[in-house]
Amino acid sequence: MMGNKKLQVWMPLIFSVVMIVGMFFGYGLSGNKGKGFFKTDKQTALQEALDLIQLYYVDDVPLDSLEDVAIREMMNQLDPHSVYYPPVELQAANEDLAGNFQGIGVEFNVFSDTVNIVYVIPDGPSDKAGLLIGDKIIKVNGHVLTGDHLSPDSIKKHIRGESGSELSLAIYRDNKIVHKKVTRGTIPVPSVEAAYMIDDRIGYIKLEKFTESSYEEFAQALETLKKEGMKELIYDLRGNGGGYMNEAFEMADEFLDGDKLVVYTEGSNSRKREFRCKRPGLFEEGKLVLLVDELSASASEVLAGALQDWERATIIGRRTFGKGLVQEQYELSDGSAIRLTVARYYTPLGRSIQRPYDQGKKVYMDEVWQRYSNGEAMHPDSLKIATGKQYKTSSGKIVYGGGGITPDVFVPFDTSSYPSLINRLIIDGTFNNFVYQYYLRHKAEIDVFKSAEDYARNFNSGDEMWNEFVKSVSTDSISFRSVTNSQRESLETRLEAFLARFRWRTNGLYRILNKSDNLFNEAVKQIKK
Repeated sequence: MMGNKKLQVWMPLIFSVVMIVGMFFGYGLSGNKGKGFFKTDKQTALQEALDLIQLYYVDDVPLDSLEDVAIREMMNQLDPHSVYYPPVELQAANEDLAGNFQGIGVEFNVFSDTVNIVYVIPDGPSDKAGLLIGDKIIKVNGHVLTGDHLSPDSIKKHIRGESGSELSLAIYRDNKIVHKKVTRGTIPVPSVEAAYMIDDRIGYIKLEKFTESSYEEFAQALETLKKEGMKELIYDLRGNGGGYMNEAFEMADEFLDGDKLVVYTEGSNSRKREFRCKRPGLFEEGKLVLLVDELSASASEVLAGALQDWERATIIGRRTFGKGLVQEQYELSDGSAIRLTVARYYTPLGRSIQRPYDQGKKVYMDEVWQRYSNGEAMHPDSLKIATGKQYKTSSGKIVYGGGGITPDVFVPFDTSSYPSLINRLIIDGTFNNFVYQYYLRHKAEIDVFKSAEDYARNFNSGDEMWNEFVKSVSTDSISFRSVTNSQRESLETRLEAFLARFRWRTNGLYRILNKSDNLFNEAVKQIKK
């Protein structure tokens, strides 16, 4: 009996020793000797150099900064999309694809060295606290937030914070200071920028990026449009630089039937992995058009490539960016992280989306802008495929690999432009400031419209808005005498669209802009053939 009790006492220790010894030998037998448990390999030359600098260098050196430089340089020797994020940049990088952030739920812009609230998210923290469009934020928790030193990042630093924390704001409204307390919350950032019916059959959806919530937003928009009678769809991925590939895969599953292959990934240290459809889709039948351009990348190209290979959609626009590399994020011990390329994307036909990057990062990034100078963005006969390798779909249609997705229907870049002085008004914020002030003066008239559709159909300011704009921005150096009729018409459309944005956000913006958009109108034309 006594012997059994002793055995019970020592059993946990014996078991632990046996388990550790087993793990040690098992790890060694797996071919990873010296890389994990009981690590026996020597320090790397990089670590030795850092140690020597710390021990013997003539001056004090912040080793953290040296490590940052070393890691960044290592990343630069890999591919253009392997990236290092130090701790101070990691949160912003993650927020970009999270589909939400911690804040107070306002959109702001800086006019005349002052932070102006240009939109308040309905039912968000600021809306509940009584903030209004047109309010000017003077102080945040006692910190003065005015002056020519303001930048969007510095403003966000003071306004954003942990959900549940309280913020004290000094607001300038109606020529007096008003004090408001706002409790920060989780603020959604929609990735579906617009979703509406063009007519009684054709729907339109525009996606800005592939965030954690993109598929859910997309599916909801798709179901809503179907209930409104949608039979054909224009899906706009222009300017969409990608994000989470699984969101693109889920969207493709809504368009493709059976267990069709959507994409597969493969790398030297990453086995081949296939992503196939797994359920009945919401829109497996009906005409489908995808709009793309030279800034459509990564997940956008995965979706476009799959739909083109299976001939499910007509791709309209210009050759896409050509990013077909898969990144995974790895956290480091100091709170930083690296997004490391671990594999390549391949379309169902085996096309590599990635264009070459062997000439260095600068040449790689500049190639997109060179498409404007070498004529590719303007002329279909100048279209250059990085490898020229051809593939055939089931019906014999030729598609290309090695340098992005080449559209089925080419639409050139719109080269019409405004005089340089007018462009300056748009770039420096003068244009936006005018529309914002106009909206505040005419808010009651605009609020009469029940929806963005009602506004798009019935809003007509005649010459009033244009005349106010010309009067507001004309100076000795800026004259509208050189503006042609077509340029004036384009500017008036832009004024009307940005006015709609203050009331109905991007859904209102694109309803107006699309009416005069060549690529959009070509898509409607193709669907109606």
